[in-house]
Amino acid sequence: MSYVLVVDQQRKPLDPIHPGRARYLLTAGHAAVLRRYPFVIILKESQPDKEPAPLRVKLDPGSKTTGIALAHDASAQVVWAAELFHRGQHVKERLEHRRVCRRSRRQRHTRYRKPRFLQRSRKEGWLPPSLESRIENVRAWVQRLQRWSPVRACSMELVQFDMQLMQNAEISGVEYQQGELAGYEVRAYLLEKFARRCAYCGKTDMSLEVEHITPKSRGGTNRISNLTLACHECNQAKGNKTAEEYGFPHVQEQARRPLKDAAAVNTSRWALYHTLLVLDLPVETGSGGRTKWNRIQRQLPKTHWIDAACVGASTPEPLDCSHIHPLLITAMGRHSRQMCRTNAYGFPDKAAKETSVAGGFRTGDIVRAVVPEPSKKAGTYVGRIAIRATGSCNIKTSAGTIQGIHVRYCQPLHRGDGYSYAKRSGASSPCLNAGGAAPIFR
Repeated sequence: MSYVLVVDQQRKPLDPIHPGRARYLLTAGHAAVLRRYPFVIILKESQPDKEPAPLRVKLDPGSKTTGIALAHDASAQVVWAAELFHRGQHVKERLEHRRVCRRSRRQRHTRYRKPRFLQRSRKEGWLPPSLESRIENVRAWVQRLQRWSPVRACSMELVQFDMQLMQNAEISGVEYQQGELAGYEVRAYLLEKFARRCAYCGKTDMSLEVEHITPKSRGGTNRISNLTLACHECNQAKGNKTAEEYGFPHVQEQARRPLKDAAAVNTSRWALYHTLLVLDLPVETGSGGRTKWNRIQRQLPKTHWIDAACVGASTPEPLDCSHIHPLLITAMGRHSRQMCRTNAYGFPDKAAKETSVAGGFRTGDIVRAVVPEPSKKAGTYVGRIAIRATGSCNIKTSAGTIQGIHVRYCQPLHRGDGYSYAKRSGASSPCLNAGGAAPIFR
C-alpha cells in the first residue's frame, strides 16, 4: 500500500510513513488529518530536527494519462504513486461548442460577443488549451507533492522514442546505438506508429516481430522507414517479397508518413520540461524506449505509474513497487463560466446560474451528511455536494444521487479542487479507524 505523507507543526514535509504507523498516530491523538486526497497527516507535537531522506518524483506523461511515482533513490523503494487522467479532449469539445454558439448568434444578429480572433496575437510558446490543460495538471501535482513530501529531484519521460538515437549512431557511441537499448527505441516507435497490430492481417494482443518492408536480400536497409510490425505467420508468408508484391502497398506509405500525434505529444512534453525547470528541481530526462527497457529488465507489469517509476537512467536496479495502490486522479474542472445554458439552436432555455456557495460549502466539495430521524432521508451519506441557493442540496454518492439534503447536516471532508479521486480494488486507507475517511469518488 502507498505510504502516508507527513508534515510537522510548521507544515514542513517529513519522511513518508507506513499506513500502520499513521493509523496509530491518528488513533492516539498525536496527529490529525490535513488532507484526504492524497492522504496527508500533520503532527501535533514537535519533532527533533532531522533531515528527511530526499525523494524523487517521476513522471510518465501521456496524451490521456500521466503516471506519477515518488521513489527513494537510496532504498530503491516506491512510496507513493498515482495515475492522472487528463481532460484535454473535453476542453477541445467545450471550446468548439462555445465557438459554434457564438457564431450562430452572430449569424442571427442577436446579442453576441464581437469576434476578436482577427487582431489577436499569440505569445511565444503558445500551446492549444487542450495541451496547456495537461501541462498545468502535471505542474500542479508536482507542486503539491513538493509541499507535502521532501521532493528534491524530478525525472520525466521527455520523448516517447529517441529519433536522433535511431538515426545517428554517434550521438552516444556506436556500441550504445547497436546495443540492446536501441532495439527498444525502434520497437517503441513501431508499436506507436502501427497501433500495436500486425501491419498485414491486423491482429492484436499477440507477439509481433520487426519486419523489413523491402527485404534486405533485395536491397532493403535497417532504416526506420523500411521497418514495420508483423505477426509470425505473416512474416513467414511474406518471405522474400516486398510489401507491395505481398498485396499491401499502403504499408510502405504508412511507414513513410510522420507520426503527427506523437509529434504533438512530444511538443507538449518539451513545454512541460521547461515548466518543471521553474520549480527549482533538477530534472532528469529519458525516452520511452529506456523506460520500457528498465521495466522489462526488472520484470514489472505495464501500468502508467510503474512506467513512471522506471523513467530515466537513475532507476535503481532492484526497484521495489510491491504493495502500492495508486491513487487514480481525474481532472474534472471547477465551474462553468457560461452564465446561461442554451439549447441546440443557441437560445437560452434555462435561468441564469445562481450562487454555487451555501452554508460554507461549494459545489464539488466532498462532504459527509448525517440526517437524523424521523426524516425520510435519515442516514449517513458521503459524496460530492451540488449547491442550491435554498440550502437544500444534492449529494452524489457511489450509490447514486441523494436529493434534498440540507447543508446544516453536512460536514466537510475534502474541499473541491477540480479533481475526482478513486483507488483500485484492494486499496485501504489508514484513517478508516480514526474518524472515518471519505470513500473515493470518480
